Amino acid sequence: MNKKIVVVAGLALALAACGKEGGGTTGGQSAAAPKPGEKPGVCLVMKSLANEFFQQMQKGAEEHAAKRGDLTLSVVGIQNETDIDNQVAAIEKCVTQQAKAIVIAPADSRALVAPLKRAVDSGVKVVNIDVQLEEGAMKSAGIADKVPFVGPDNREGAKQSGMELVKAVGKDAEVVILEGNPGAANATQRKTGFEDAIKEGGLKLVDSKTAHWETNEAHTVFGNMLTAHPNIKGVLAANDNMALGALKAIEEQGKKEQIKVAAFDNIPAIASYVKSGAVVSTLDQYGAQQAANGIDYAMKMIAGENISGWQKTEIKLITKDNVG
Repeated sequence: MNKKIVVVAGLALALAACGKEGGGTTGGQSAAAPKPGEKPGVCLVMKSLANEFFQQMQKGAEEHAAKRGDLTLSVVGIQNETDIDNQVAAIEKCVTQQAKAIVIAPADSRALVAPLKRAVDSGVKVVNIDVQLEEGAMKSAGIADKVPFVGPDNREGAKQSGMELVKAVGKDAEVVILEGNPGAANATQRKTGFEDAIKEGGLKLVDSKTAHWETNEAHTVFGNMLTAHPNIKGVLAANDNMALGALKAIEEQGKKEQIKVAAFDNIPAIASYVKSGAVVSTLDQYGAQQAANGIDYAMKMIAGENISGWQKTEIKLITKDNVG
């Protein structure tokens, strides 16, 4: 069976408890308000569960929902970081199964706006976490004041991580950026934050390309960068998964002493590299807590509270001195 079909079919089963079996909402209908004592269904729609960041987010969300005890949580991830079609399918399934709220970390900041508008129009509350939906697209869709964003300052976090690389490699060092998905706001924000650090620290940016958040792609992309620019001294990776790909290429070419890496996310797999000094920094954005906060806001909205705008979440710079 095709893996993508398995993902969506699994979601259909998971969502069965979210609403009235066999029922659904169609465009223009409103999801019914929870009855007294009823546990409203909340869908958490994430990106790739191959990424440890989203595995941690799922675990944190499930623990938080269990602790609250007043909602039915269903969780779905997608096949990979660019699997936008299955995120759209997941949103539509949440609406069909009459979930009362969707908490979503979108794979793309524009492409998910239309299906989320349909959800909002159906009476489903929507909370945006992790990757901010594009403000202009939200305004055009008429839902900018109905969908709060719960997430970190990606630009500031990337700058903080990048400034640690400045300290490690010194002024005029040649560096490269491994970017996230071009359509994702956090990818753009992190790239900008890295560029802030490069400018302030007097580094020389010799290349910047996307590896779509993926380890294997980053391994290939950075390997090509290193061939083209053999004097690279630093890598600014927009997430830890891509940092792991770059580290593999660095090790293969015997340049562990020459090249340092700065990253973002603080997943468990990066900790040993931070401890060894190969990765000079990463940035913890507390994915599990983002999901928990998103659920809390969703429940407030289900109860009738109006919430909009940016609800800023915590970030923390991780270095050799404070890595867990």
